[in-house]
Amino acid sequence: MQVRMVDVLRKPKIRVFPESKEPEIAWILSGETVTEERVLGGQWLQTIAKAGDFYLTAPGPAYELKSSPLGVQPLRVMSVRLSTSLMAEAMTELFGRDASRVHLRDLSGFKDPFMSALMEKIKAEFASERRASRLLVRGIAQTLAVHISRNYSVISETTLTSRSGWGLPGFKLRKISDFMLNNLGEGFSLTRLAKEAGMSEFHFSRMFKRTTGKSPSQYFIGLKMERAQALLRETRKDVIEIAFEVGYSNPSHFAQVFRRQTGCSPGEYRRQL
Repeated sequence: MQVRMVDVLRKPKIRVFPESKEPEIAWILSGETVTEERVLGGQWLQTIAKAGDFYLTAPGPAYELKSSPLGVQPLRVMSVRLSTSLMAEAMTELFGRDASRVHLRDLSGFKDPFMSALMEKIKAEFASERRASRLLVRGIAQTLAVHISRNYSVISETTLTSRSGWGLPGFKLRKISDFMLNNLGEGFSLTRLAKEAGMSEFHFSRMFKRTTGKSPSQYFIGLKMERAQALLRETRKDVIEIAFEVGYSNPSHFAQVFRRQTGCSPGEYRRQL
């Protein structure tokens, strides 16, 4: 278990957290903050939190975080990272053979009295003048691992098989992909997609990118351009009509996106066929 104390500067600063296979628990010790999170290149998702609130970040791809302290009190955060071996032990004990189908959720700005008591004990142990007891700290870490596994996890219908071991299960990715394909003529809505997946927006964004290598919006644009290419190949519809069909009211914008995705304009693509 890794423990650290962080004093957040009053001036907002974007921090990039690298890909991790270890869950992290952040506990706000003092102050209040507006926190914005997003997967790299994705949409910012905002949460307001204050002293006593928790953030639980599940294993997943890199993400960005921006904190803007509110009020006069300094913002101080205590962070605890639990090892993969400890989490695997807790998951196996709780879920047995189903452990490979279980993953933690990302949660922001929530309260948990039991977890607060455990974090308080860790803080007191490390703040003491005596040397911290490794046995005591490990016991608390084991309790934390069991607690978050029991209360903040989801069991998928299939084994998680993403590239790095944490991501959307196949059935859920197919569901979201089909939903996107059936709604290519509409605007992108992260809220709607996350609701279809039954996840928070931030958790859905991270797991989707972990699984596909693209953000949900990038993936959606890719599907639009694939449909546009098919229409250019297989129909005599003009470019403006195709642009409307895949959700672009501005043909010029459609042509720009198409060129960015394919390396040529819609007209050039059709002439090459």
